[in-house]
Amino acid sequence: MVDDICRLTAATISAKLHDGEITAEQLARACLARIAAREADVRAWSYVDPAVIRQARELDKLPSRGPLHGIPVGVKDIYNTADMPTQHNSPIYTGHRPNADAATVGTLRAAGALILGKTDTMEFASTGRLAATRNPHNLARTPGGSSSGSAAAVGDFHVPLALGTQTGGSLIRPGSFCGVYAMKPTWNAVSAEGVKLISTTLDTVGWYGRSVADLALLADAFALQDDEPSSFNGVAGARILIDATAYKADAASLATLAQAAQRLEAAGAKIVHRDLAEIFTPLDGMWEIVSRSEGRTAFLDLSRLHPHLLHEEFVRRANNIGGFTRAELVRAYDTAAQYRVQFDRIAGDFDAVLTLSAPGEAPEGRVQGDNSLNRDLTLLHVPCINIPAGLGPNRMPVGLTLTGPRYRDRHLLTVAAGMAPVIDCDPMP
Repeated sequence: MVDDICRLTAATISAKLHDGEITAEQLARACLARIAAREADVRAWSYVDPAVIRQARELDKLPSRGPLHGIPVGVKDIYNTADMPTQHNSPIYTGHRPNADAATVGTLRAAGALILGKTDTMEFASTGRLAATRNPHNLARTPGGSSSGSAAAVGDFHVPLALGTQTGGSLIRPGSFCGVYAMKPTWNAVSAEGVKLISTTLDTVGWYGRSVADLALLADAFALQDDEPSSFNGVAGARILIDATAYKADAASLATLAQAAQRLEAAGAKIVHRDLAEIFTPLDGMWEIVSRSEGRTAFLDLSRLHPHLLHEEFVRRANNIGGFTRAELVRAYDTAAQYRVQFDRIAGDFDAVLTLSAPGEAPEGRVQGDNSLNRDLTLLHVPCINIPAGLGPNRMPVGLTLTGPRYRDRHLLTVAAGMAPVIDCDPMP
């Protein structure tokens, strides 16, 4: 039924739009009906464009521009949008209207995507004011931050696709908590122009979908390319490194990783368990130095212009309350550069590396969640894909991260497409 189309994957919807089974207007109405029914509980949106139906009708009149034509997309409210507010969940930017789209938003419009609205976020996608969003699987639990609204909107069937960002774990962790597919591409592989950045060497544009094919639709739109085609020929015979580092994670999440390894091995993969402490131990503390030091630069202007409106945590960063020195920042940059090369070398011997996306299920309350399992991978600039891997003891989603060397994004998507049917116990249609 048409009313159920908002529950389909973007890839399935794209085919139906192409074949004329549905129209962009029907799809937009189904998404808006779902939002009307659920938004009071889930609170995924900071703004829904009142012109959505008119724009969908206009798209229906045009020749198809490709697979994204007519598909609604949610946009995290730190991306500039010329036709709707960009407010950053900050009182400084209440009602703020930029005069141009972020590069990614413009690219999506050129592909015929329908920008449905802006999704809620932590203040400036970092700290301070929390998003109002709640986890659609259990309203008492967090969807994760900072891309809270984007992950929840996809997980609760408001839109099939949504944009987010990651500084530490702000794409992958909400993807795990909300049970949706998420992609953090290689750092700087996709333009961040027009996105509020708190860390110029960490912040990465990324996205959510309901399948690996959905993630690939946006990877296509953003022209992600590898230097060489993927050599992956299926799970049977694939070499997978299971990250066996002794993380502080709950037993159920560790069991999920172990079960995924067993399933992959039963499907014919060659599994190697390896402790990657040789990479991650030297990186201990480096992410915090980089993120806080670059945040010092990013918020200096607002701390001077709007000291009474800017959350005190940002003022603290601008004033370098952490006391990080420039020498420490240089050491962190150099250490990260060294271990990026080493991680690429190790990961390059395998088809992919599989690890945890979060230490456990989504915790209760309005919190961001723990990014300790994400931030070093963000610092390494490597691509990451969250694959839903079942439910934990509280019947909440648990995800696993697939990663690999820098600028092997298309290869990673190919591997994820092969591995997801083995790992994801409840794939969406």
